[in-house]
Amino acid sequence: MSEFNRRSFLATSVALGTAISQSSIQGQEKAEDVSQIGKTPHTKFAVNIEMWYRKLPFLERIKMAAKYGFPAVEFWPWQGKDIDAIAALSKELGIAIAQFTAWGFEPGMNDPKNHAAVVKAVEEGCAVAKKLNCKMMCVVGGNDQPGMTQAQMHANIIKGLKLAAPVAEANDVTLILEPMNIRVDHKGHCLYGSAPSIAICQAVGSTHVKINWDLYHMHITEGDLCGHLREGIAAKQIGYLQLADHPGRNEPGTGELHYNRVLKEAHDLGYRGFVGLECSPKTTEHAAAVAVAKADIW
Repeated sequence: MSEFNRRSFLATSVALGTAISQSSIQGQEKAEDVSQIGKTPHTKFAVNIEMWYRKLPFLERIKMAAKYGFPAVEFWPWQGKDIDAIAALSKELGIAIAQFTAWGFEPGMNDPKNHAAVVKAVEEGCAVAKKLNCKMMCVVGGNDQPGMTQAQMHANIIKGLKLAAPVAEANDVTLILEPMNIRVDHKGHCLYGSAPSIAICQAVGSTHVKINWDLYHMHITEGDLCGHLREGIAAKQIGYLQLADHPGRNEPGTGELHYNRVLKEAHDLGYRGFVGLECSPKTTEHAAAVAVAKADIW
């Protein structure tokens, strides 16, 4: 890149960032202005309403995400939530439910004694997904099982997913298996990194079992985010993306990751699904929303 082109690029980037910042500041005063912040040109973001707007009642969190123009929200377990109210509100606001959790850390899917419960949970989750017009549910492999090797636990995850896959297929709901990281957040979890996750999904061999590719976890575990994204896309095993910066698990721009580059790579590779904002706003949700919008500039 010539010095002139480099300067032009930098000037354009600064101007775009300034425009977003200025409109966002004004948006704090005028509700109609903040409604454009979440309407990013390249990436469809889904606000994780377990981590954003925590001080508000659950339904109010959905309203806030919609107020800022975000096209979708995601959340963790559906149990204990008013699903009918969520369905009605999301339809009224025109905001999608990108995904929710159908099976969590404990009891582990990596223990065969829990497989019948896994299938039942997927059946129940599919009924919830139908109400919410949602096409994806997150499932977790489980924490380390005493006396089992990692290979054995991974084999058990494959068996569990093979049992649950026909249910997901019949309901046209995709199960997204989430690998974690064991350096920072989930020590003692049995599944981390892209390679074993791809291998598990390939072994299951279902069009409705893919990976919840959390870029935060992947960065901590293995780095080279763009390179591994290419491998995951090539293997046709990425079902959903999530993000957070590191360290801190906050919004883009607060840590060491250059999400503009990573999101551009995902877009260039053809990913058009939602990207879950599974991150904790470092200061305010408004500042986090502005930062997310800036990460979509390239």
